[in-house]
Amino acid sequence: MRTEYESEAWKAGKLVCGLDEAGRGPLAGPLVVAGVVFCADYENDLINDSKKLSENKREKLFPQILKDALYTKIVIVEPAEIDKLDIYHATQKAMEGIAMELPAELILSDAMPLTLDKEVLSLIKGDSLSVSIAAASILAKVTRDRIMKEYDLVYPGYGFGKHKGYGTREHLKALDELGVTPIHRRSFAPVKEKLMEPFDLFHLDKG
Repeated sequence: MRTEYESEAWKAGKLVCGLDEAGRGPLAGPLVVAGVVFCADYENDLINDSKKLSENKREKLFPQILKDALYTKIVIVEPAEIDKLDIYHATQKAMEGIAMELPAELILSDAMPLTLDKEVLSLIKGDSLSVSIAAASILAKVTRDRIMKEYDLVYPGYGFGKHKGYGTREHLKALDELGVTPIHRRSFAPVKEKLMEPFDLFHLDKG
């Protein structure tokens, strides 16, 4: 995995924090944001953008990253916070919080501009350009997938374990038939439209 964005900072004796998220697009479930700080000259050719790895490979890398990293931080942003701030600003706020907490002089984010009293590089497709961002993407993705599998048991019939809350045909059909759950994001269009539909009262048989 590439480290050129980390290398100059490492040579200067600086620590680097990579930031990434999972779950900006789904209609349900939390947003998960992660930060990872590795030691200088860290290498692991198995680490890559989480979207390019199988679930099995992500699960194997998850504990390895936690073991190898100097510091890690995972933040779970619940749907109510997403609805309050909007998904962009909820992501930005979580990333800035992690960046300020972890002891790193250079912050690498995956395409998210951040306002910090630290040096920040916002990299387009950063999870393919930086081992630190890629590692953060794995932590975020695995954490969120595990959460959605648990929600699949709490709210059966929606298919959360399969589509992870994204707006698939199966999910939209379930939303139409079963209604909105507490983990749905009420500010997202399909959910918002469902909530605006007239309430369907049961017709009582008055005999």
